[in-house]
Amino acid sequence: MPKVQEHPEQPEGGRKYGAFQAEIYEDGLLKNKLPTVTTDPNKLEEQAKKYLGARSFNYVAGGAGEKSTMDANRLAFRQWKMIPRMLRPTTHRDLRVELFGHKLESPLLIAPVGVQTIFHTDKELGVAEVATEIGVPYILSTASSASIEDVAKASGDGVRFFQLYWPQDDDLTVSLLHRAKSHGYSVLLVTLDTWTLSWRPADLDNAYVPFASGIGDQTGFSDPVFRRKFKQKHNIEVEEDILQASREWEAAVFSGAAHTWEQLELLKKEWDGPIVLKGIQHVDDARMAVQAGVDGIVVSNHGGRQLDGAIGSLEVLPEIVEAVGDQLTVLFDSGIRTGVDIIKALSLGAKGVLIGR
Repeated sequence: MPKVQEHPEQPEGGRKYGAFQAEIYEDGLLKNKLPTVTTDPNKLEEQAKKYLGARSFNYVAGGAGEKSTMDANRLAFRQWKMIPRMLRPTTHRDLRVELFGHKLESPLLIAPVGVQTIFHTDKELGVAEVATEIGVPYILSTASSASIEDVAKASGDGVRFFQLYWPQDDDLTVSLLHRAKSHGYSVLLVTLDTWTLSWRPADLDNAYVPFASGIGDQTGFSDPVFRRKFKQKHNIEVEEDILQASREWEAAVFSGAAHTWEQLELLKKEWDGPIVLKGIQHVDDARMAVQAGVDGIVVSNHGGRQLDGAIGSLEVLPEIVEAVGDQLTVLFDSGIRTGVDIIKALSLGAKGVLIGR
């Protein structure tokens, strides 16, 4: 196992966790006040289910098929054990990391979770604001319920990346890239494993997918190329037939056809900045990412939402890091629940960890 790097300095942020713990206990003692959100990671889903509608909860909590990939993600973490060391210095910790030219206070990033309007009225704007406030990069999903421009405004001077569900229409792809780049999104994160939506029983049993009714489609509905082509085809504006517009936007980003390695040349030509490929789980694909000249990869199985029966992402992380970790930046997601999970992913070679659901 790669050794976790030790640093001589510790910024003030290194003690925030302990201060938060002390605040909880003090509020309980002096104000009889309990935490609004449970601190038990195994109770978070239960609490979310209590406050969210069935469709919203099932969309965010569900996975592909029988959820075996979700189980594999958690099992992979539990198979790696921590070996604590004693009588070692604990006052000098430094979580700072540099990713794609950004000096960050920690190796955490907000994963591109879409359709946030079904969870909270603040949509993606609220999370983007908080991410800037706490100094964590925010990754905007293409499946956003707020526009690229509005999220950029909410993010302010925060570090923000743009996640692309890659349309087959090159004109539309270029439009999305140029909008994101011109509004301060510095890194392009290209999701490779979602060219079609998987079989998700939790959504199917409710006969519900948000995109079909225009929810999570704002990236497309606000795009000038999509709007122009929709009007040329139907002689109406998007707002005049949301259901038809939804079908066409969904067909654009979830076309049912994957792209090829050669087609990355378009993204490299049109995006002036780092490109990261999300959804890598095979060491040969990681090597091909190096050959393609991208800047990073995310070892990810989409949190178990796409391919039922896939390998847990943490299982393949060490092999991928060993193969390409010195040639591009390796990030990780899928199955993260706790701080200890983050430590394990970093110890196995990830340079940063995406946290989402």
